Amino acid sequence: MSDIDAHEDNGKVVNNPWRRLREFTDARIGLGRAGVSLPTKEMLAFQLSHAQARDAVHFPLDAEAIFRDIKSLIGLIPNQKTLRLHSQAIDRVTYLQRPDQGRALSNESRQKLIQYMANNSDNSATAPHAEPEYDLAIVVVDGLSSLAVQKNAVPFIEQLSELLVAEDQPWSLAPITIVEQGRVAIGDDIGELLNARAVLVLIGERPGLSSPDSLGLYLTWNPKSGLNDASRNCISNIRPAGLVYPEAARRALYLLREARRLKLSGVNLKDRTQDDVIEHHVEQKNFLLSE
Repeated sequence: MSDIDAHEDNGKVVNNPWRRLREFTDARIGLGRAGVSLPTKEMLAFQLSHAQARDAVHFPLDAEAIFRDIKSLIGLIPNQKTLRLHSQAIDRVTYLQRPDQGRALSNESRQKLIQYMANNSDNSATAPHAEPEYDLAIVVVDGLSSLAVQKNAVPFIEQLSELLVAEDQPWSLAPITIVEQGRVAIGDDIGELLNARAVLVLIGERPGLSSPDSLGLYLTWNPKSGLNDASRNCISNIRPAGLVYPEAARRALYLLREARRLKLSGVNLKDRTQDDVIEHHVEQKNFLLSE
């Protein structure tokens, strides 16, 4: 038994009966007390979580490792290409101080996408110089937690790919792009340059004290520069301790299908994947009326 555990069991700590709720949540609930203070164990756990959240913001993205891992999914995504890009924020300090630069591609990255599209143009007689068009562009962005991207992006893409390749109506995928020092809106730039009907941005969310590794997903139909958050659908907290990969992929596929069917996204597109849960079938009663 450690010294901290011994301290917890020395009779000085008053346990809180709500502590049993921690079986169902990572929230700090039922911490107990030692006199009028928090127990030492809980205070140290809070300080550790705070340090992990701070580290997640500054942890550099290993883009090369993600590049290799996505390449390993070649069996699920035939002939899939991957491109590495960068925002206008040259480093992490600039990224944190200038959010606007994280929303826009660097000139070099923009030219890389333009050159890719030019090199893959259809030069047939019926459609000379016609650039390729794609149904979906997947954009992986470090965001405010590159740790979340490092741990969760590739497993999620693997789950989503299995669903996409099984679809009756196929999805043509643009090159998967990996963006360093980027924010959500940079996906609109990329989707527009790649002639994609929809863009799916996987980004590290702002770290919380119980979730420094939470991945967010943002879907936009008909992406183009200048769109705001009202044009996007979000799925949050994708990670093993939150929304698990198969369920997140199922919800993402539903939104993709609906976006393609309705030709829209954002506030006009609702996620109805949970409409059949039991809570939604409870008869609504007026508590003012006696039975």
